[in-house]
Amino acid sequence: MFHGLYPLISDDIGALRLFSFITFRTGGAIMTALIISLLFGDRIIAWLKTFQVKGQPIRDDGPAHHLVTKAGTPTMGGVLILLSVTVSTLLWADLSNGFVWIVLLVALGFGALGLVDDYLKVSAHSSKGLAGRTRIIAETAAALAAALAIAWLTGGTLGTSLALPFFKDLLINLGWFYLAFSAFVIVGTSNAVNLTDGLDGLAIGPIIVAAMTFGIVAYLSGHAVYSGYLQLPAVPGSGELAVLCGALMGAGLGFLWFNAPPAMIFMGDTGSLASGAALGTIAVITKHELVLAVVGGIFVLETVSVILQVASFRLTGRRIFAMAPIHHHFERKGWSEATIVIRFWIIAAVLALIGLATLKLR
Repeated sequence: MFHGLYPLISDDIGALRLFSFITFRTGGAIMTALIISLLFGDRIIAWLKTFQVKGQPIRDDGPAHHLVTKAGTPTMGGVLILLSVTVSTLLWADLSNGFVWIVLLVALGFGALGLVDDYLKVSAHSSKGLAGRTRIIAETAAALAAALAIAWLTGGTLGTSLALPFFKDLLINLGWFYLAFSAFVIVGTSNAVNLTDGLDGLAIGPIIVAAMTFGIVAYLSGHAVYSGYLQLPAVPGSGELAVLCGALMGAGLGFLWFNAPPAMIFMGDTGSLASGAALGTIAVITKHELVLAVVGGIFVLETVSVILQVASFRLTGRRIFAMAPIHHHFERKGWSEATIVIRFWIIAAVLALIGLATLKLR
């Protein structure tokens, strides 16, 4: 059985003691995922082009210039992200940690669902893939299974409790309702990231920022001394998720190399659903679900813009935005794609700093 590098820890050989440090293995995971992405990126793009002659289907009701500038660009780039994250995690993480397997399996499960959705779109050259109801049912079932496993591994009332930012040692035990809440966080985050993935580099930037932020959160939550000092809910074993977050960071940076404007590849539902689900699951494990709403504020903004647009049109017959999600609204207002992407990245960075500030402001 493959055990990765973690079992190399040895007190007899000083250099091997480094493998006992989560920070060292997180750094290793970042670099490994980055290198894998850069090494295999061109090959995966070439492979995807072999059966995606016309590339990702472009929305007819979207910005007109997308039909020209983005035509022929292959999708399913999430395959590269998942490959890098999976190999790097298996290599550097402690594989006896149940939380690592939960997050990894959730990411792979949602990624597989996204892969089917992407394949149906490119094979029919249509923006319609899996039926919405079918996809939501599958996502909810997977998320509920993950929530149940998390509650069982965490144990006690902590496993079904919600922590509130800014309050010391305040946990609200939601009982069985917490499973539904956790599933909502995982599914909601997954689809919010999916909605954000509409411009070159737009989604992957906030994903990298969120992964870095929750890598810090996971490390602190799993460290008895630091969690006690900061008065965070201590979740034994959650610190190992910093390694997986590092892998997601490295994979994201490598993917951005090919997804930067003008994009050579799109992540598609394969990458957006998987990345969002992974972040949502990590937030549930670390008891920072509400902080995720702050750190992932860009994803929340994109989702809310769609909800408001649909609700307004159905109730009044009028649209609030020129187009939803909101990044298309700014395109219609004359902002360049690069301007939108960079400004959204800046907002994501600021929101991450605010999210990290909640760790101390208690």
